[in-house]
Amino acid sequence: MKRVLLTIEYDGSNYFGWQKQPKFKTIQGEIENAILKSIGEEVELFGSGRTDAGVHALNQKAHFDLTRAVPISKLPEILNNILPDDIVIKSAEEVDLNFHARFSAHKKCYSYKIYNSQVKDAFLARRVGFVKRELGEQKMLEASKLLIGKHNFKGFCSSNTCTDNFVRQIYDIKIARENNFIVVDVVGNGFLYNMVRIIVGTLVDYALDKLSYQDIVNALENGDRSSSGQTMSPYGLYLKDVIY
Repeated sequence: MKRVLLTIEYDGSNYFGWQKQPKFKTIQGEIENAILKSIGEEVELFGSGRTDAGVHALNQKAHFDLTRAVPISKLPEILNNILPDDIVIKSAEEVDLNFHARFSAHKKCYSYKIYNSQVKDAFLARRVGFVKRELGEQKMLEASKLLIGKHNFKGFCSSNTCTDNFVRQIYDIKIARENNFIVVDVVGNGFLYNMVRIIVGTLVDYALDKLSYQDIVNALENGDRSSSGQTMSPYGLYLKDVIY
């Protein structure tokens, strides 16, 4: 038996998230079906994380165990011939049987793309989060400094997050503007449900004077979701990289 690690790129617009679910089209389901059709083996794919409906990935990682004698270097070509055009296997490699795509990860980087313009762009509708009012990236950066470090992020996740541990470590937040685009990169050891979208929404709302500096402090200290910002659209969120 061999353990195979895939690096996957996908446009999540047409899918009900990563995790396989009955009656819904998902990224995990499409790839598992492609493996079954091409290799004739039923496998379970373990992703580095579960991206939500509409969220994209540049370098999602996922592993599965393979018992058939298949050249691993050929897997991307084999699977890409079957998969829909909006899911691409970028690479495949054999890893140690103790490796786990989720639990072996040390860091994850998510990228959020904002289109900051007076007018929407129809061709970007499912690629970015749209903000009409002018944003000051320096003010966003000011607020981001509060979030770096190890904190209880209960005030920065969805109310239906299924966990008893809300402590996460944020290593870095980078914010860059190019013309009408603002890109926010968030690097952490793990993320709660909707956490990155709420972090970005908090930076946006602070820059728009909808939140105060003290509001963000309250969200961190008291776990008060009403003190943090909006949940940004899933379409602007990309799983950029997973570091092992």
